[in-house]
Amino acid sequence: MERGTFTADFGKTAEDYARYRATYPDWFFERLMRRGLVRPGMRALDLATGTGYLARGLAQRGLTVTGIDISADMMAAAKALDEAQGLGIDYVPGKAEETGLPGATFDLVTVACAWHWFDRARASAEVLRLLKPGGWLMICSQDWLPVGDNIVARTEAILQRHNPRWPYGGLDGVKPGFVRDLRNAGFQSIESVSNDFDIPYSHQAWCGRLRASAGVSGSLSPDQVKAFDAELGAMLARDFPEQPMQVAHCLFAVMGRKAL
Repeated sequence: MERGTFTADFGKTAEDYARYRATYPDWFFERLMRRGLVRPGMRALDLATGTGYLARGLAQRGLTVTGIDISADMMAAAKALDEAQGLGIDYVPGKAEETGLPGATFDLVTVACAWHWFDRARASAEVLRLLKPGGWLMICSQDWLPVGDNIVARTEAILQRHNPRWPYGGLDGVKPGFVRDLRNAGFQSIESVSNDFDIPYSHQAWCGRLRASAGVSGSLSPDQVKAFDAELGAMLARDFPEQPMQVAHCLFAVMGRKAL
């Protein structure tokens, strides 16, 4: 199946997404602050914010953040997480390609693990409209990495059996197509970074993380999700009994600047 024809309803994943999706690590935000892309007082817009797991990292560092998403369920989960941390992020319903927000408003626009869901040419044009002159777009992803016969590769094999339509297996984390998107749209000073690292997961948390994905709760029936969850849990108990497990991931980010 072509990736562009696969759809998912992330509202169905909101509970697991809020509980089990790993946040972006502190060292990533620290790198962005050293680079000058993240500074207290900046205005930031997080497109397809979901449960706000990137938006919160920005708000914690003194930015004024707006999150936008098409899913009311995801934004409700985001608000609950914000309240627990004493954060005030403004959430609005809308699409990345046509936000309805005023132009030349934001110093920074971010997209986390969602750029591939957009009409990317239209989203690029909308971001350029929204950014102030000299403002930055940052697209990032934090993908699990199937390497050899590791936990991720075994998990993806189970997922593919339960959902043959799912087209996102085998990702290597680095996405040169996103760099081309920014070039084609006219962004300047384009740069990209990637880091491979491990994220610790218990069996319960890894099963929850998979349920939160587009390929499981986002596109399967409840009975199919239950069957997948049972097979994954049995495999983990049998083949990876030590907990927490160290699960390979790649964090990739590409940044581009709107002309002054």
